[in-house]
Amino acid sequence: MNLQKFRGTGVALVTPFTADKKVDYPALERVIEYVIEGGVDFLVSLGTTGEAVTLTAEECRAVFDFTIRIVNGRKPIVAGLFGSNFTAKLVNTLKTYNLEGFDAIMSSSPAYNKPPQEGIYRHYMEVAEASPLPIIIYNVPGRTGSNVLPPTILRLAKGNEKFIAVKEASGDLGQAMSILKNRPDNFLVLSGEDPLTVSMIACGGDGVISVIANAYPEHWSEMTRAALNQDMEKAARLNLDLLDIHPWLYIEGNPVGVKAAMEIKGVCGMEVRTPLVPLSEKSYAALKNEMSLVRGFVKNG
Repeated sequence: MNLQKFRGTGVALVTPFTADKKVDYPALERVIEYVIEGGVDFLVSLGTTGEAVTLTAEECRAVFDFTIRIVNGRKPIVAGLFGSNFTAKLVNTLKTYNLEGFDAIMSSSPAYNKPPQEGIYRHYMEVAEASPLPIIIYNVPGRTGSNVLPPTILRLAKGNEKFIAVKEASGDLGQAMSILKNRPDNFLVLSGEDPLTVSMIACGGDGVISVIANAYPEHWSEMTRAALNQDMEKAARLNLDLLDIHPWLYIEGNPVGVKAAMEIKGVCGMEVRTPLVPLSEKSYAALKNEMSLVRGFVKNG
C-alpha cells in the first residue's frame, strides 16, 4: 500500500449542526471544500472532533456517505468512527459495515475498561483480522483512560500489516521518539497533538491528524510540508504564529473551540450537541482576539 497518501496533514473534520442540532450538510460541504482548497493531504470523518459519539448510527452513515460523495476521490478519507470498549461488538461491526469509499479506518484503544497492554494488543489484533481496510491506531489516553505504550504499538505494527500508522496523542514526545526509533519501515507516526507536530516531525515523524487544520488548513498544511521538507525555520515560524490559539480550542472541550474559530472565520456555525455546550462569551472573545493577532502565512485567515 502507498503510505504516502497518509503523510502530511490530515484533518479531523468537524460535524456542523444547525441551530436545532441537526447535521448541517450545506455547512459540512463548505468545511470539506475549505480544507481541500487549503491543501490538506487527507480527511478523517467522524473522529473525536466530528462528535461521532453524539450521532445516531443512521446519522453516522449519512455523514460518511455525504463526505465520500463531496470529496469524490480528490483526497483519501479515513473513517474515524471505529473505537469500542467491547471488542466483539467492534469486530462484528467491521465485518458487516460498508466501508466502500474509504482508504483506511482509525480505531481508538478501548475506553473506560482500562485494559492492560496485553488486552489492548489482543483487542487490536482481533480488529485487524476483521477490518477490510488498513488501520490507524489512535492512542489518546486523555480520553480512553489507558496509554498504548510503545512496546505495544511496535508489537502491533510488526504483528499485522493492516496496521499502517499510529495517531500518537499521549502528549509525550519521548514516547513518540521511542516508537520512531524502533518502528518498521511500513509504519507511519502521526502527531495527535497539534502543538507537538513540528517537534515530532523533526524527530522523524510523518505528519499530523489535526484539529486546528479545520480553521487554518492552508497555514497548517504549509507548516507541515515545510517541516517534512526540513525547512525548520519556516515550520517553526508558522507553528509559532498559531501557538497562542491552541489553548482556546480546548479550554471548554473539543470541538467546542475549533467550531467557534470556524464561526469567526465564517465557515460554519459553532453549535455542538450536549453534553458539550458552545464556547462561553468570555472564551469566544479571547479566541477572537488571538485570531486577530495571527501574522504570517494565513491566506485563509
